[in-house]
Amino acid sequence: MSPVTTSSSVKPRLAVIFGGRSSEHGVSCLTAREVLAAIDADRYDVQPVGITRDGAWVEETAQWDDLEAGTLPSVRDDLPGFAWERLREFDVVFPLLHGPWGEDGTLQGLLEMADVRYVGAGVLASAVSMDKPFTKTVFSAAGLPQLPYVTIRPWEWKQERERVEARVHALGLPVFVKPARAGSSSGVMMVDTWEELDGAVLKARDFDPKVIVEAAARGKRELECAVIQGLDGKPVASVVGEITVAQESSHEFYDFEAKYLDGTSSNVVPADVSVTLSERIRAYAVQAFEAVGCEGLARVDFFWTEDGLVINEINTLPGFTPYSMFPVLWEASGVSYAELVERLIQLALQRETGLR
Repeated sequence: MSPVTTSSSVKPRLAVIFGGRSSEHGVSCLTAREVLAAIDADRYDVQPVGITRDGAWVEETAQWDDLEAGTLPSVRDDLPGFAWERLREFDVVFPLLHGPWGEDGTLQGLLEMADVRYVGAGVLASAVSMDKPFTKTVFSAAGLPQLPYVTIRPWEWKQERERVEARVHALGLPVFVKPARAGSSSGVMMVDTWEELDGAVLKARDFDPKVIVEAAARGKRELECAVIQGLDGKPVASVVGEITVAQESSHEFYDFEAKYLDGTSSNVVPADVSVTLSERIRAYAVQAFEAVGCEGLARVDFFWTEDGLVINEINTLPGFTPYSMFPVLWEASGVSYAELVERLIQLALQRETGLR
């Protein structure tokens, strides 16, 4: 199918999907509120579509102006239903679902089957990037430096505990225990003593039966870089930013509360790094984007450690509030929030459906 072309009197129909069944439901709603506000209603016929925490599709409005501080919005379950088959009526879909059942290739597969254009990464890139062990396998093949890690599958933890623990112990303390397929630091725990390992694995498995344990970065700084495609398809990297957590806070690392709820984290953009390091990070970000076969947009996260630079992960649907690192990085690179949203929509409208 060819790219969408419309007459000047016909506005492209745009569906914006958000909410979802993952632990990042509220973050997705925050993202949707800001993206919807930035879309030019004179250019597009926009339909907000919410997915409740139970998986019901509804016609939403994304109006959450009365939120209390420290709370996240949610898709209401008392709204008119929306049949997903109706997505075929739209020229393009803007998926804003974070985490499993949305960012992981599941929604992208539905849209591919329905022959509907959409913003962002395709099925494979979405699935690989959501699954941290598979991401690391791809990054390793691409020659990108990483920290050591161990993957724990459900049956291994039950049947081969001693072998798995020996592999984890070889990483040294401290370690970070994470769900393999979750974002926003949901279910992540730093382990300082081996007595804490079992509880950390159980906590991570509340979010995902598959768990990853990563060696801690020594003397780390958390650096991030955003990538978008130009209309010619070529990926371009933003300036580099740094995430900091206030020293007086109670957070040992950049966890969910620090990111979204209590205001103890901040973005430093551009980061105070050398030109050489900045250019290296930007080059690695584009390399990671291409390694997983990404499309549209991504945020790539790094650690600058005592032993050098390592890549942490790639996020194919990063947080998109005006204060999230992805749009902040592009603002500092000369692309406003509204321009960023418009570029992503236009890129999706012009790309072919089917195999690309």
